Amino acid sequence: MAVKHSKSSQDAHKHHFLHKVKTAIVGRPHNPHDNRLFHKLSLIAFFAWVGLGADALSSSSYGPEEAFLALQGHIYLGIFVALASAITIFVISASYSQIIEEFPSGGGGYAVASNLLSPVFGMISGSALIIDYVLTITISIAAGAAAIFSFFPLAFQPLKLWFAVGSLVFLMIINLRGVKESIVPLVPIFVTFVVTHAFIIAYALLVHPMSYSQLAVATVTETQGTFLQLGFLGALFLILHAYSMGAGTYTGIEAVSNGMSILRRPRVKTAKRTMRYMAVSLAFTAVGLMLAYLFYHVTPVAGKTLNAVLFTKIAAQWGTYGYFLILISLLSEAALLAIAAQTGFFGGPRVLANMAVDHWLPTRFAALSDRFIIRNGVIIMGISALIMMLLTRGSITFLVVLYSINVFITFVLAQLGMVRYWLKASPLTKGRYKKLFINGFGLVLSAFILLAVTILKFNEGGWITLLITGALIGVVLLIKKHYNSTSRLIKNLDSRILSSHESLSDIVPKIKRTNFNPKSKTAVILVRGFNGIGIHTLKNITHTFKHVFKNFVFVEVGAIDAGNFKGTKELEHLKMQTKREVNRYVDMMQAQGYYSEGYFAIGIDVVDEVSKITPKLLKRFPKSTFFGGQIVFPKESFFNRLLHNYTLFAVQRRLYNQGITVVVLPVKI
Repeated sequence: MAVKHSKSSQDAHKHHFLHKVKTAIVGRPHNPHDNRLFHKLSLIAFFAWVGLGADALSSSSYGPEEAFLALQGHIYLGIFVALASAITIFVISASYSQIIEEFPSGGGGYAVASNLLSPVFGMISGSALIIDYVLTITISIAAGAAAIFSFFPLAFQPLKLWFAVGSLVFLMIINLRGVKESIVPLVPIFVTFVVTHAFIIAYALLVHPMSYSQLAVATVTETQGTFLQLGFLGALFLILHAYSMGAGTYTGIEAVSNGMSILRRPRVKTAKRTMRYMAVSLAFTAVGLMLAYLFYHVTPVAGKTLNAVLFTKIAAQWGTYGYFLILISLLSEAALLAIAAQTGFFGGPRVLANMAVDHWLPTRFAALSDRFIIRNGVIIMGISALIMMLLTRGSITFLVVLYSINVFITFVLAQLGMVRYWLKASPLTKGRYKKLFINGFGLVLSAFILLAVTILKFNEGGWITLLITGALIGVVLLIKKHYNSTSRLIKNLDSRILSSHESLSDIVPKIKRTNFNPKSKTAVILVRGFNGIGIHTLKNITHTFKHVFKNFVFVEVGAIDAGNFKGTKELEHLKMQTKREVNRYVDMMQAQGYYSEGYFAIGIDVVDEVSKITPKLLKRFPKSTFFGGQIVFPKESFFNRLLHNYTLFAVQRRLYNQGITVVVLPVKI
């Protein structure tokens, strides 16, 4: 016994040490019973603009550049590309504002496609979004590293990739602390970017080497020359090619509709305000940069971004002050790109969680940490982005192609779903035709960009993103097939036990009514819902251990996950549902003459909540043995272990270290 006590003490000490390390890194746990919790964790429109809008705004660091370079020297055609970009930004923003109104609980493209088209289309949209968010993280950090290394000589370029890798790991860690905690420290950086870039762009548009009349003449002259050189179709193709290559500029607009759950109430109002901030700031920055490139005849320089070349030209006449302005501007640009990567860490895990709740992905992706972060999602997004960064060597040109295709798959499906919704809506619906036009226009633009980027860049990396997304869809279909098969097996079990012709006495033998006696042996049964698994476990106990147990105690923990962590009302519903299911077991046993009680709780970690209940329970029932039912599949495999949590075994290990017996009874399905 001394050896066992020593080992138990060592395990407790180790657990305590690891807990302290974890707290130091990710912070103290939040209390799910705090009525102010959702208010504390939610974001006002300004913070949402920082955390969710930064992705869209930061795309101005590489989107306009890619479009400008795609003009292949016919730079004055950039006027048409800039105007088309501004129109696209406002159309897609307006169409997503309508999605926000119709889907106030969030979900973005995944929810729209699932509900308005079909669950399969929703799965395709969600899979594309997951890849999109991985690439959001990758391209944002890669572009940020490129902005910073624009200051360094070419000899330092090999270090750029490893700087990006280190930045990615750092962001993954701070995102484990929480949404608000990872945004607030970055607000000054965001404001610095907005102020410096607004100043530089305004200066470029107001004080520049050529007048607007000269710009108009140069644009007309070059347009005519291009039409003569390439023909009408060739010139049109060049403009459309540049427009489609600037598709990275429009990415991130969907982030607000995906992140509704983290916005301050009233969420729709907050989200629409955030969307306006995003659209105006993005359109001003993207169009302003394209015009500034023209005014200052910006040309590529090895090792530097076009923005770095532009800022250097503008500030060259300002001496030392100009150098510091460039330094601050580009550093804030790099930092904003890091904030933009946050969008991937916010949105990606939420898409994973939504798909996990619908059993398209492993259910563990819906689990929350004690900081109410979708921890598994954050980790998987970070690791996936890290792999993508290393495989592509941080190439922005290559990543933009991969990035744009996936985001526009989601755009197309979301707009298609909304168009279908307005077509089926009653003609008396207020603003129906206006909303149909906006979503229809958004559908046409999104479909054109998707087809253009896919066709034009298919051999330059487009096929890779389609292959990756297709592979993910294939895996998701296999997971769904497994969960559907398991669900049918469990329903069959429920049907056999709960709907059978067996009497209650056949399941639990009736005895002479007993009163509470703490000295009697007690069976503590861990259940999760009133179902065939729980009844089968109870039946096994009463038939295997005949007349041994006089007291029966039922313990259930309602797990708080991404599916129900949406507000105080949802948590209260979970609490009442958990209590109701426990009481059904209690009533059943009391009807058969046994003394029975129920204990319940709701929480993030089922194992922790059971550990909290146990001391109180053992004080009242000192002669307790814990039981739980574990489903046994017809054929055990690695796939089963991956897709199911096996929480009961984790409870068994925790209570074993406290010297408490836990018996796991098999329930074959």
